[in-house]
Amino acid sequence: MDNRADVREFLMSRRAKVTPEAAGVVGGAHRRVPGLRRSEVAMLAGVSVEYYAKLERGAIAGASSSVLDALARALQLDDTERAHLFDLARAADGIPSSGRTRRRAASSATPRPSLQWALSAITDGVAFVRDQRQDVLATNALARAFYSPVIGDGGRTPNLARFQFLDPAAHDFYPDWDLFAEMCVAIMRAEAGRDPNDKGLQDLVGELSTRSDVFRRLWGAHDVRTHGAGTKRFHHPVVGDLTLAYEELAITAEPGQVLMVYTAEPGSPSAERLRLLASWAASTALPTES
Repeated sequence: MDNRADVREFLMSRRAKVTPEAAGVVGGAHRRVPGLRRSEVAMLAGVSVEYYAKLERGAIAGASSSVLDALARALQLDDTERAHLFDLARAADGIPSSGRTRRRAASSATPRPSLQWALSAITDGVAFVRDQRQDVLATNALARAFYSPVIGDGGRTPNLARFQFLDPAAHDFYPDWDLFAEMCVAIMRAEAGRDPNDKGLQDLVGELSTRSDVFRRLWGAHDVRTHGAGTKRFHHPVVGDLTLAYEELAITAEPGQVLMVYTAEPGSPSAERLRLLASWAASTALPTES
């Protein structure tokens, strides 16, 4: 896949975010562009203006690691943005970012029994597996109860991005809906940089861009992020408000898939509500497959 447009728009959007003052460049009285000029980025990166202009047109294939590092410093990229720049360059060179091609198994495939056993062994936290397309592939019992608004009664594989942008219930489930929307799109944008040939992800982006103005605007911003760890707020229709810490763990046997675990601070109101949710799940006998 030709990713020159993504390279061009990413570099232009990052350049627009760096002020001359932050870069230590004399601003001048009349600037026609936000942020830095191409010539200023080239100077800061130690490359010619012509070469930087070529890179910003999307012709990043063949760029050396030292040039990419210099660009990252000049544009003041954070660690996730720097990794995204390198992913874009690897994709332009035709090199899988992980060093091996991701499996193309269907998202609805039944998870390995051992993976489901590992999820089921986590009883005090919400644990589930998602892929790079935001499909929820496997859950433990508490996750099925927690994500009941997302999973619903349909036969289609639950997808966190479709729920976020296309289901009105998401605005109740996520009290910080705007923040969640930005996070969701930035994570998807980073995944698209790692694997621009993922047709399933391309199709999802196309669907959401067509059906959601907010998604289309956020996708065009070219912001990227990793999930990692942190805290989120939820409002569950059964037990109410929850504040949960999350950890994201890569599943090395399935490149592109991650294990997400949400837990509550011991002794907190959220911990008590998670226990109530587990009791509710047991009493309603939710199905055992995601």
